[in-house]
Amino acid sequence: MTSIPPNPAPDPADSPLVRAYRGQPVPHTPVWFMRQAGRSLPEYRAIRADVPMLESCRRPDLVCEITMQPVHRHRVDAAILFSDIVVPLSAAGVDVEIVAGTGPVVADPVRTAADVARLRKLSADDVPYIDEAVRLLTAELGGTPLIGFAGAPFTLASYLVEGGPSRNHVATKALMYGEPATWHALCERLAQITLEFLRVQVRAGAAAVQLFDSWVGALSEADYRRYVMPHSAYVLNGLADAGVPRVHFGLGTGLLLPAMAEAGADVVGVDWRTPLDAAAAQVGGAAVQGNLDPALLMAPWPVIEGEVRRILAEGAAAPGHVFNLGHGVLPETDPEVLTRVAALVHEVSAR
Repeated sequence: MTSIPPNPAPDPADSPLVRAYRGQPVPHTPVWFMRQAGRSLPEYRAIRADVPMLESCRRPDLVCEITMQPVHRHRVDAAILFSDIVVPLSAAGVDVEIVAGTGPVVADPVRTAADVARLRKLSADDVPYIDEAVRLLTAELGGTPLIGFAGAPFTLASYLVEGGPSRNHVATKALMYGEPATWHALCERLAQITLEFLRVQVRAGAAAVQLFDSWVGALSEADYRRYVMPHSAYVLNGLADAGVPRVHFGLGTGLLLPAMAEAGADVVGVDWRTPLDAAAAQVGGAAVQGNLDPALLMAPWPVIEGEVRRILAEGAAAPGHVFNLGHGVLPETDPEVLTRVAALVHEVSAR
């Protein structure tokens, strides 16, 4: 097993990743990959062979080992906490399971004001295993920063209302449009849960946080601003005094990028559909993160190399750029390709 990539500064707050997030000079463009902790790694599949997903997220020893695996293997510039967006929901009493091949499945979908009223707040005491895992990781990582993360209110609400993954979010939109008071009450509670979940991670030592709004691209900009933005802003602004950069990412959000930046993000994650230089012009001086298409990792290496170089050139238009994928690592990805991409990003940008 190779060593962790050396950080020129012992303090994660002065690492290339955090400096890029803040728009400060860096020795090279930092790189990490969404869903790098797990999925494509054989060592991950081995360690998780007989352990259900949610159980693995509640075991600090496993969380630490899985989070560290891609850092050791790929020599990326950051670790991201191995967890799942429904972990805080489960901790708050929601009956949810992660079903292999399907995703999160909620036993009793939330559809009424009475359902929302039963959804309790989250406290730090509900997730002691997260605090312990982050402290273990920050001790092991040294100067390499750990990114904390959580699901955004809209995406969490979609799982709760639909009862699981959805292609069209029909029940979600029906509640949003038909019962706006219930919708906003649900999102207010989810915003509290998300903010507390992130605060636990920051207090334990996370050097940055990312708010995932995976499914918000299903909305128009007008609906985003009316039904979603206030709740995401509550989370992001609630961390304004935490001293860590705040990254906001959503899939299919090319038309929402200005609003996502306005919600309080220091960094806007961009999927592969929008060039980074075009995104940089829309996000009001925020740094950008992204945005290689995960499917391109299955292409021949010369194609991948050309795309990496293009993205690095486009990212230079922003005050800060962190190289990443435009969504998560696909399970069938060859880990060696990820290692080569990380090395190429470092090599090209250091010039």
